[in-house]
Amino acid sequence: MNTSDYGYWLPKGASTFAPEIDTTLYLVHILMVIMFVVWGIFFIMFLVQFRSGNEKKVVHSGYPKVIVPISMIAFVVIFDMYMLFGHDIPFWNHLKKDFPDAEKSTVVRIVAQQFAWNVHYPGQDGKFGRSRPELVDEKINPIGLDFDDPYAKDDITTVGQLRIPVEKPVIIHLTSKDVIHSFSLPVMRVKQDVIPGMSIPIWFEPTRTGN
Repeated sequence: MNTSDYGYWLPKGASTFAPEIDTTLYLVHILMVIMFVVWGIFFIMFLVQFRSGNEKKVVHSGYPKVIVPISMIAFVVIFDMYMLFGHDIPFWNHLKKDFPDAEKSTVVRIVAQQFAWNVHYPGQDGKFGRSRPELVDEKINPIGLDFDDPYAKDDITTVGQLRIPVEKPVIIHLTSKDVIHSFSLPVMRVKQDVIPGMSIPIWFEPTRTGN
């Protein structure tokens, strides 16, 4: 994507579900600002009312003054319940279970290693060639592609370059050759840990082109 997409806040979204994720972040930050202001005022009130030398004692009749913080706690609980059960869990379930049809999507494999991301495209036949650990050569064949496999003959591999079409779902299968890695595409609002020994699928749909 363009370097202008990155500023002091979130980079400009480039996937279909980026606006929904951004809205969640905005709401949470607004809530934090409100809590900071209210609790700050409440804290200052207590410091003034019960400061040293004021000769005032804490009495039960003074407890109604905490009605604002109690109301704030109730607001936070209701807000969190809404965000969790009304938005976050349904949205997370959608991302993890409602995968697009692979036949109508761009399917890519990405193999992580220190310090590179190996991108494996299936070629025109749409089939990934077989990979074998004993064929790994860090200079010419970092993912161990078996070129004796007919499906591997038209496969394409790159390092650190992911090129995908817009307005078409993308499914990426993430694997690792060595340790745990963190795969991140900020403009797509995608972030996923890559675990050795596991193939972890993720998906998104790009909405605009970039450099």
